[in-house]
Amino acid sequence: MSSEGEHVKVRTEVQNETPPVIPAAAPETAQTAKVMASNRPKFLRQVELIERVAAYDPTVDEALLNRAYVYAMRMHGAQLRASGDPYFAHPIEVAGILTDYKLDAAAIATALLHDTIEDTPATREEIAHLFGDDIAGLVEGVTKLTRLELQSEYTKQSENLRKFILAVSKDIRVLLVKLADRLHNMRTLQYVAPEKRERISRETLEVYAPLARSIGCNRFATELEDLAFSHINPLAHQAIILRLKELREEKGDAIRDIARDIAGKLEKGGIFARVSGREKSPYSIWKKLQRKSVGFNQLSDIYAFRVVVNSVEECYRALGISHRAWPCVQERFKDFISTPKSNNYKSLHTTVVGHKGTRIEMQIRTEEMDRVAEEGVAAHWGYKNQAYGFDEEAAMADGGRNPLNSLRNIISIAESGGDSEDWVEHAKMEMYLDQVFVFSPKGRLISLPRGAMPLDFAFAVHTVVGENAIGCLINGEHRPLRTVLQNGDQVEILTGLESRVNQDWFSLTVTGKARSAIRRHIRQREREDFITVGRTALDRAAAQVEKKLTDISWRPALDRFHVHSDDELFELVGRNKILPAKVLEAIFPGLKMPMRLDTTTLTRIRDGEGGQAFVRGSALHADHRLIFSRCCWPVPGDRIVGIVEGDGVHVHSIECETLEALDEEKDRWIDLQWTLNAEKNTLSVARIRVTMVNKPGVLGQACTLIGEARGNIIDIHIAPKQLDYLEIDFDIEVMDARHINNISAGLRTSPLIESVERVRG
Repeated sequence: MSSEGEHVKVRTEVQNETPPVIPAAAPETAQTAKVMASNRPKFLRQVELIERVAAYDPTVDEALLNRAYVYAMRMHGAQLRASGDPYFAHPIEVAGILTDYKLDAAAIATALLHDTIEDTPATREEIAHLFGDDIAGLVEGVTKLTRLELQSEYTKQSENLRKFILAVSKDIRVLLVKLADRLHNMRTLQYVAPEKRERISRETLEVYAPLARSIGCNRFATELEDLAFSHINPLAHQAIILRLKELREEKGDAIRDIARDIAGKLEKGGIFARVSGREKSPYSIWKKLQRKSVGFNQLSDIYAFRVVVNSVEECYRALGISHRAWPCVQERFKDFISTPKSNNYKSLHTTVVGHKGTRIEMQIRTEEMDRVAEEGVAAHWGYKNQAYGFDEEAAMADGGRNPLNSLRNIISIAESGGDSEDWVEHAKMEMYLDQVFVFSPKGRLISLPRGAMPLDFAFAVHTVVGENAIGCLINGEHRPLRTVLQNGDQVEILTGLESRVNQDWFSLTVTGKARSAIRRHIRQREREDFITVGRTALDRAAAQVEKKLTDISWRPALDRFHVHSDDELFELVGRNKILPAKVLEAIFPGLKMPMRLDTTTLTRIRDGEGGQAFVRGSALHADHRLIFSRCCWPVPGDRIVGIVEGDGVHVHSIECETLEALDEEKDRWIDLQWTLNAEKNTLSVARIRVTMVNKPGVLGQACTLIGEARGNIIDIHIAPKQLDYLEIDFDIEVMDARHINNISAGLRTSPLIESVERVRG
């Protein structure tokens, strides 16, 4: 049975004998017809499904689909889903989803059969005999992915994700069927136990939606994200839904007027376009609220306008007409037609200032570009050489690159090995980040994630170039390695004779490929961090059973776990390979352990010499005293730098405003990074500044929102900003930068809160 949870079934015994071969055009049996009649509104009927496929592929093998439909119904028999629906409704609905993407008959049949090997007595050999090797291979591929669904143990999660990526790279139809399977499961997730809902939703956000976006299937990705968001953070999701409803009622007429205005201006210029308003999805708004310091009311791009024309030439003509009609906003123009994204997305993006000062965001594209933007790789199924299927040549000609190449970097990371935890971090990073396009000195175009720096470029060119990098030229000028690359930059990497890889390079890279290569070089250097984490975990566990670990012999534990030294034992505990409770049982025979040993107590980051347990740097000395600056309140996850003052080193966020005054004193600067101990086991204080409407109860509402996001308020500073507004500084204990972003985003959903920003100096 699938591990997704929503596949819970009430199972009756299924006959063990091999089912009979089903005739090519088998009619519905009396039993299946009776079941279908009682559940007809729940799923597509056999004839309806075939009609959908025939509408885009008149030559479809209807007999094949008939056999697959009836076989799936018979094999799943009386199984029920968690919702109480017949289980066979699920594969039928998955097949229905794929008809929206006009996939070939083999993919549709695979959707119908995708759970038969996993959940019924069916075998691969039987599927191959009845439906052919191609479909059997696809069904087996989807079955393997189902068995690799991420579990609770992190190492299993990461190893499964690695196998998952490698599996889907062999035939993209496997991924498309799995995405449709996950989408239907997410649509019915309300019937699953709450604890499973959150796990499945996080998995959807972290793996499935990014994979869908990486191959351009934005319709898949957007719905998956919003469904997952509604289960992970239902309060924030509902708040955004209500705000969008209010906005629609308030601005609906204006949106229609603007669309008519755009169409009218283009028509006068001889271009007849399809113009429509597009509303940002709730999850997209939530991500924006996390990144921006403004409140919901200040978001300027909740609505955008899609302008669909007939040709590439008309795209650029429409852009010219728009810029002549309204002033364009500088730095808000992007040409993804001349340089498409790696998933083949093409469009012109611009923002203009329309009547009454309203900012109008526009996406200008052709019908074909619009289809590829929504469906990605799935848009390239059609006829070629009198056969219906994926037209790879057309896909490459249309985008100038194979749309599956977007998975290449993730696949190369998967194949490179390395620690499980590191691999997951790097693979997810590759899936999440948007692109920027830069050039080598010889004119080679290289796509990198937005925010990439010269070392990311170096490792993208070749691993050896990255390992030996000592500097860079950007557009012919020497620039620091921490310079963020911009679209169109020409980058030249200066190399030395030997590798200069060091821990500081993590703050100079964002791509999974670069970080994976760096990680391989410094793996041994991290050992000390894991030893510290493991020793800390053991000390905490011992304290809970009133034991001390000073002046004891570790030999019983070394012998039990077959390790050679104390440090090796601590390292394995730090890497979660050995549980602290098991070590204590070995050291103290007969020790009665509590039912649940809590090893999650977090240490508070404090100033002093002990600060080096939280921060490291190649130029940091053992006698340096760390001071965590109160001007910018750095927390784990922030990029940080040290400023030397005597025997002290002041730790600042790289975004701290006070650093500008020290720009000419680079000899006092030290590159710093957070240790693994800081990232996993600590609490630190961040300050946010909230501007809110001065009304009764608003402060209490803000405190409630902070508490719901698991923030601990330790101090509040209130200053009247204007008669109608308050400006309040909250000092909050948080786990890391992501935690403070979630708190800020939660606050921004309130209509009484105008802005939220982190205090940076």
